[in-house]
Amino acid sequence: MRLCGTALTEEQAMLLRKYSNQVIFAYDSDGAGQTAIKRGIEVLEKQNCDARVLQMEGAKDPDEYIIKYGSGRFKLLIDNAISLVEFKIKTIKDDYNLENAKDKIAFLKKITAILAKVENTIEREIYIDKISEQYDISKQALYAEINKELYKSEPEKILTKPAPQAKKSEAIGLDEKIIKRENMILYLLINYAKETKEVIKSNIGIEDLKIAENKTIFDKIMSQDVEESEKIIQVIANIEDGNLQEHISEIMVADYGITSVQKCLEDIIIPYSRDRLQNRKLQIIEEMKHPNLSIEEKDALELELNDTILKLARIK
Repeated sequence: MRLCGTALTEEQAMLLRKYSNQVIFAYDSDGAGQTAIKRGIEVLEKQNCDARVLQMEGAKDPDEYIIKYGSGRFKLLIDNAISLVEFKIKTIKDDYNLENAKDKIAFLKKITAILAKVENTIEREIYIDKISEQYDISKQALYAEINKELYKSEPEKILTKPAPQAKKSEAIGLDEKIIKRENMILYLLINYAKETKEVIKSNIGIEDLKIAENKTIFDKIMSQDVEESEKIIQVIANIEDGNLQEHISEIMVADYGITSVQKCLEDIIIPYSRDRLQNRKLQIIEEMKHPNLSIEEKDALELELNDTILKLARIK
């Protein structure tokens, strides 16, 4: 471990990386010191250093702190030094009032851009848990925004300017509501897998989807025995087809205005249940026209038809 209290050059950072497994910033707590930390962060990040930042209160620099509080207490500061990710988020937080809804949304977008750059998924998971509790932000919201950022950060897999949905509708002859509904299914499966995968699996099948790309992506997700969003996104990230990746990216960056995952899920499932019942009703009517039906078969179909009509009435 090395304590760092001077401005870093690229060469110094390389040496620190070579001879120390951990670097702790101990700059002055004034504006210049904080600026130096931010600069040091940029330099050390390029070297993939395990760098931490001391959080000092009651003293302007380490010397004054030790004189006032002693070396033992300074050692505690070192033990509790925060990571660069936590330091960045803490400094961003100072610019926002988290009691204000708009500020909290802006803060969420800022911090998820930082978290998306954390490549180690276990490390990112730890940060998500800690930040969710510390700043009273749901983990689902963090995962959803991080997943968007992950796609934005991979230009080769992203549509820099998504094609308007209307053009897609015209190209494949589908209603906009159907397109949006199918895309939302995939969005929920990717971002809220734990809450939605089993429910969707029980109520919607691949045969219910109309868009070929959606069928392929849906099948990829459902064929995996995982429900964590992190693992789901790894599955779809491994899809090599460029057109499919563009389609996924288009889904991921869209704003569906979801305020309740449960309500959204219910709204999506209802049309599929209604369509399924409507189709079965028509099938029964056709089957009842068959001239060779026995009385028992005809009675059974009539009972099923009445039951189907009642179920349709409840849905409507």
